[in-house]
Amino acid sequence: MPQGKVSSRERMVNSAVKLLATRGAAGITIDGVLADSGAPRGSVYHHFPGGREELITAAARAAGERMSAFLQQDDGPVHPRKALAHLAEFWRSLLTASDYGSGCPIVALTVGGGDQVPAAAEIARKVFTGWHEQYRDLLAAHGVPQERAAALATLTVASIEGAVILARAQRSTAPLDEVIAELTALV
Repeated sequence: MPQGKVSSRERMVNSAVKLLATRGAAGITIDGVLADSGAPRGSVYHHFPGGREELITAAARAAGERMSAFLQQDDGPVHPRKALAHLAEFWRSLLTASDYGSGCPIVALTVGGGDQVPAAAEIARKVFTGWHEQYRDLLAAHGVPQERAAALATLTVASIEGAVILARAQRSTAPLDEVIAELTALV
């Protein structure tokens, strides 16, 4: 595939991630994804023979992987403070660009996906566990004792997710900024 060209599958997954983050699982339809992505209808049957549910699960996994990337760099683990700064920058940008309409797609799947996507709970568990383990290992790699690293990782994931929800409700990045400042002081 030529550089800069995005496949119809990737466009559809990107659209599904966006719609999951703004509308939740109930708000994702095949027609909505096709309209947003510009992909041809035949792409659904080719790339997602399981239909809507398969598309939503692919989007949730992709969203999880994208957030995990903030805790990595090419030459090894990023410093925990730098990871927090990257996460804060990402969320500030997304929140303001979406006029506080976009949140975490995994939270959306957790809160409202169970009746829409039978695999939702398991996908959310895996993604949140993965983020927790990744941040725990990152902290441990930078000298934080394992037990403390595990507790700080739980605090970090829960605090950032909660801060994004509060930021949306308050239409301000202040909750996110406060949480990031406190987490940075802890590490």
